[in-house]
Amino acid sequence: MNGFAERDAVFLAEMGITPLWTLRDAPAVGSAPVPALAEVVEDVAEVPAFAVTGDAFAEAAVPAPPAPAPAPALAAPGPRPLQRVAQSVSALAPVPPEDLAWDDAALPLDATPEEIAQMDWDQLGLAIAACRRCSACRDGRAPVPGTGSKTARWLVAAGASTAADEKVRIPLAGDSGKLLDNMLAAVELSRERDVYITNLIKCRPTTPAGGERAPTAAEAAACRPYLERELALTGAGTVLTLGQIAANTLLGRPLAEPLASVRGKAYPLQSAPATLVATLHPGELLRRGADKALAWADLCRARAAGGSAAGTHGAGRG
Repeated sequence: MNGFAERDAVFLAEMGITPLWTLRDAPAVGSAPVPALAEVVEDVAEVPAFAVTGDAFAEAAVPAPPAPAPAPALAAPGPRPLQRVAQSVSALAPVPPEDLAWDDAALPLDATPEEIAQMDWDQLGLAIAACRRCSACRDGRAPVPGTGSKTARWLVAAGASTAADEKVRIPLAGDSGKLLDNMLAAVELSRERDVYITNLIKCRPTTPAGGERAPTAAEAAACRPYLERELALTGAGTVLTLGQIAANTLLGRPLAEPLASVRGKAYPLQSAPATLVATLHPGELLRRGADKALAWADLCRARAAGGSAAGTHGAGRG
């Protein structure tokens, strides 16, 4: 063959390649050789190992070559590289646990009660946003964080988040929240100045059809460490519970225990230097206006208990 060594012709024939043209002259001595196949494969292997996928993001390990189209990956198959994800996890669109790879500063998805008890406000917010401790949050509901003063005299705790809470991401939203604000103002308190308001169960428990349901004992127990940490961080000396769920959970009673059995008395909490007073949920008061007199008596009891708690515990916050 013109211009080819005999061994080159044999090699091309074995590869099933026949020359489509012939060389006019033999290549000059010292000219650049044709790249070897191994070198071509090595160049292709430099394509970045990380890629943007969904909400996950990562930095490219090596800058991509300025090619019009990505080169095919010829490297041998290996383990899938982990992709970093942002610490600010959205519970509205949760990332499957198997796709998460948190960095050293991130918090575990299922923080233990002991870990929760050591968190500051920022860490607690991240833990609640990424929580998968109970079936309510595993259903993909949006957690509702607490709101109000973070150096509070009172902590007000309702049972479970509602659809109205979930919509605006504020506990005790809507008409119930307006009534609560009026109740607090009657005893010269406000959520902006000296009250912290939260739900025991941060995610709204729902039925398979999407309707609201009563929380289970397991869900209440899973969320209790968050409420206890909120109480510790605020330093509140008085806990006013709204409805039976929060009251029974903090007092260690069955959830179905009637609220009437715990109303009318102030209870010292074992888990914190604070006094608990149980009252009716504002939503119940909107349906049964005659019970507002009972709620007023509870508010007066809580105000008096706050003063006695300050003397007993030395908190000075009542």
